[in-house]
Amino acid sequence: MPKIIKFFLIVFLFIGFFEAGLISSYTIVTSKVPDVKGLIDLQIETITNIFNPDAINDLIVKDPDGVNIANKIEVAEKLKSLAKIDGVNLNSINATTYQNPNSDSFELTITASGYGGINSSSGQIILTQDPQYKITATATGKHTSAGTEVDVITIKITSVLNIYD
Repeated sequence: MPKIIKFFLIVFLFIGFFEAGLISSYTIVTSKVPDVKGLIDLQIETITNIFNPDAINDLIVKDPDGVNIANKIEVAEKLKSLAKIDGVNLNSINATTYQNPNSDSFELTITASGYGGINSSSGQIILTQDPQYKITATATGKHTSAGTEVDVITIKITSVLNIYD
């Protein structure tokens, strides 16, 4: 037998055993008579959707959109109180979203740098301008003419990472 016929015979047997296993497992799991045409149609539809050019955009992970926060001072104060640190650098506050930033309400991820207490372990007071903490939080925001206004009530701290050793 030529090699191409053997190849197609193996592929055909593989598909046949796969379908038989699928149908029998469907019967065992649901205790119902399987809809063979429905199962085959579902498989064909799933395979064609994988190669559909419209579905490729859903598979690609998109970069988040950066947004301009209009109420940075209120956000910084809320982050400071929730993270229990001494201060938040206003220039380091950054907000991003994967949703449409022009909609009425959307989810935000906020990152900021924070400052801790005074370091007096060496016998002298040392004030540093380097941030000691990286704060990550989530919140909801809404689009305004001044930028994105963060609803400070919805801010939830995700993590506070000590970056100063």
